[in-house]
Amino acid sequence: MEICKYRGLDNEISATITSIILIFLSAFLTALNIFNKIGKFAGAGSLVPITGFANSIVSPAMEYKSEGYVMGVGAKMFTVAGPVLVYGISASILVGIVYLIFNTQTLTLV
Repeated sequence: MEICKYRGLDNEISATITSIILIFLSAFLTALNIFNKIGKFAGAGSLVPITGFANSIVSPAMEYKSEGYVMGVGAKMFTVAGPVLVYGISASILVGIVYLIFNTQTLTLV
């Protein structure tokens, strides 16, 4: 992140670039079968949300590659990550509705 700041980028863009690099490295190391070895050595330290999520998408895609790109990679890629996305989005909508109901300042009409 310091390299991005050195280049004159602000904090938000630097954080975005750092996240993109972490996702890329996680997916790349999963494809080389190195991420699992790091996971065995580091334990839960390698499964921070952003890298673990990238790993959970790439692993099934590589496993079912032999079944073809559409029915293998495309259909099986979200077997692990799909429910996480569905429940995460659903929970955020429910929390937003509860917040809207209990926050009286947002209910006043102008």
